[in-house]
Amino acid sequence: MTDTPLQADARRALALMDLTSLNADDSEVSIDALCAQADTPVGAPAALCVYPAFIAAAHRGLSERGLRQRVRIATVTNFPDGSDDIARAERETREVVAAGADEVDVVFPYRALMAGQQTIGRDLVAACKAACGEATLKVILETGELATPTLIRQACELAIAGGADFLKTSTGKVPVNATLESAELLLEAIKRSGADIGFKAAGGVRSSEDAAAYLALAERIMGADWVTPAHFRFGASSLLGNLLDTLGVDTSVAAQQPDTPGGY
Repeated sequence: MTDTPLQADARRALALMDLTSLNADDSEVSIDALCAQADTPVGAPAALCVYPAFIAAAHRGLSERGLRQRVRIATVTNFPDGSDDIARAERETREVVAAGADEVDVVFPYRALMAGQQTIGRDLVAACKAACGEATLKVILETGELATPTLIRQACELAIAGGADFLKTSTGKVPVNATLESAELLLEAIKRSGADIGFKAAGGVRSSEDAAAYLALAERIMGADWVTPAHFRFGASSLLGNLLDTLGVDTSVAAQQPDTPGGY
């Protein structure tokens, strides 16, 4: 049976997901359950995003299910506060890469930028990029806190100058996370730069319809061929269940991640 347009978008979105659990009560048991969720009958997400303490558990859970070669492991640093302590962010980034993270989502020092400090963000990103080695560096700009287009554009430019591999909207820990308006600003900044940089929408993307709107926006600005796991991600937890529903998978059997603020 041919997919409907919404089902086609849902199938694409699943393959673009960073299936996320960043909750205060995470445990090795809950992370193993997250790995089980990644093993869906209609494909696997691009990555699992977990706290640094659970990198090994994610590696083990994915490996036991034969998913480790297909699903990357992402984690967070300088999270969620976005400190302006460059040495801290660099140290945390180096440690998580040594622990086996394939991707690092580091929080940009957005409060420093809001206070008028123009260079700390670029320097922090550059230090973390160097600490990443071959790992992918996603820079979380916290667009809901920056709020204004001017500050969001400045953060984009500084992150790009520092060597970001991805620009990411949000931590999922603040009242306003990903929006189509902020996503458009990030995508336009990537387009202007001409650099090989990806985009990640995090927080608030909960339905197939939400995902379809972001996919359409990215295609309009960057082109359909650009929208692949190498350049586009959704950071989400509750999105998976809705995508599976759209695709006709029995989610009473498929495990689902609860919709909690810490899980995006």
